[in-house]
Amino acid sequence: MRARAFTRAEAHAALVAALPVMLGYLTIGVPCGVMAAEVGLGPVVAFLLSATFYSGAGQFMMASLALAGTPLPSMVASVALVSTRQILYSAALSPYVARAPRPLAALFAATVTDESFGVNLGRFASEEPWTAAQATVVNLASMLSWASANAVGALVGPALAVPTAIMSFAMTSIFVCLLVAQRWTPVTAVVVAVSAGCVVAMKALGLGSLSVLLGALAGVAAGMVAAARRREGAS
Repeated sequence: MRARAFTRAEAHAALVAALPVMLGYLTIGVPCGVMAAEVGLGPVVAFLLSATFYSGAGQFMMASLALAGTPLPSMVASVALVSTRQILYSAALSPYVARAPRPLAALFAATVTDESFGVNLGRFASEEPWTAAQATVVNLASMLSWASANAVGALVGPALAVPTAIMSFAMTSIFVCLLVAQRWTPVTAVVVAVSAGCVVAMKALGLGSLSVLLGALAGVAAGMVAAARRREGAS
């Protein structure tokens, strides 16, 4: 089957959807680039790393672990553990891109991140039409914003002294904005409540970065149970 043309209106809608993420990435990408400069990465390398590895949490972690003198195997294991949440993203998004051309589906899968996942899942689940091509534009626009901000941060380097607390709040604020923009349903409320409660509990137990993964898994499981019960009640 021949793929239909991607219209200007669809591209515009995708860029509008990506804009909040892009602006947020400009805010947190520069501090990430500053940290990259502290471990010896130049603007070009910082851009290429951000465009290929493309993981905000992973890149912040890599820089922090490198500055702390952590051995390379430990760094790889830590970043890989944090990145396992991508498995959840794949499971949630795969039904929506199953009929897309393989190259497009591969490009989409390779460019998903936390925030673009939230945007695209919300659009796919809404009643408005949303295509794999539009979802990929959201991913690529977000990635370009993130990589460019990292390059700028690596260029200006230590000249920008950004407190860690501000960097952490900037990253958190993106998730808050995406959460507020969601279409709230009982299932959504269950997912948010369970995920947040589990993350707080796991952090209190000292599980560190593992708390995010466990909280996400608990939220997904609770959401699936809640959705199944609602379907049973409606039948």
